[in-house]
Amino acid sequence: SSYGNLVFATVLIAVGVVLFFTLDTYAAAPGFTLDKFIELWIILFFSGLICGISGFAFSSIGNLSQLLIPPITAVPMLQGLSIFNQLTSITKLRNDMPRKFRDWFPYGPGPAILGGFLGVQAGVWILNNLPGPVLTLTIGILVCIYSLYLTFKPAGFTIHGYDGPATGAMVGAVGGAIGGFTAFPGLAVVMWTGLRNITKAQTRAIVQPFIVFLQLAAIATNAYQHPERFGTPYWTMLALTIPAVLPGTLTGVWIYHKLSEVNFKRTVFILLMLVGATLVLKGWSGMHY
Repeated sequence: SSYGNLVFATVLIAVGVVLFFTLDTYAAAPGFTLDKFIELWIILFFSGLICGISGFAFSSIGNLSQLLIPPITAVPMLQGLSIFNQLTSITKLRNDMPRKFRDWFPYGPGPAILGGFLGVQAGVWILNNLPGPVLTLTIGILVCIYSLYLTFKPAGFTIHGYDGPATGAMVGAVGGAIGGFTAFPGLAVVMWTGLRNITKAQTRAIVQPFIVFLQLAAIATNAYQHPERFGTPYWTMLALTIPAVLPGTLTGVWIYHKLSEVNFKRTVFILLMLVGATLVLKGWSGMHY
């Protein structure tokens, strides 16, 4: 009920405030004042809200947290919160998610996930050997153009014959590579599903499992290569921020259920534009600083 949800949200806010005054926030992020805590909560609430509605784009808003806390703390925190956000959303939408093997292969998210695991390695290589900001800026511009095209394309235009496992694996590999140096692993898969004549439930059944598996791979790699980033500061920030993400995610899923198929696609295209703009700004700033 609405009353129950309000009580739940109030309890989460109270838990977050108690944790802020109880945990050693200075060790997690020096200078992390109450004002910054409130600002971070607002950012992460809307991150959860947007992702709850669409199934992706958590980091497009969440990356603003790097204005408040050091990136070395923010990045692993966002990876953990993104996984938590996706799992919460998937639990609420479990009837739409793949459950049997045939739901995963050959036309479900399975091929894209396998391709994504391979693509991540290419993305890491690109990050370390090629001019990342230039590539990020270029991809951002292309995504903006693509989202504008999808928004204004003729009604009923879809692609045919590119929904098989080979295409899924290729798209997943591209998504993994892009995610390796931009932190948006679901981008290519979202763009691919946007051109296909599939329902919003089918879209999320492909996109969300893909993002979860790729984010798990990313955080596992990060933890293996940099275990020092997952000490007390990491768990402190995670404990402080989960109470902000959860109500946003649940609110977003509630809004998702109210959206028609057409309005869901429009929402996805608008969010793609937001992701593209975020990449443009990230690439531009990386080239000039």
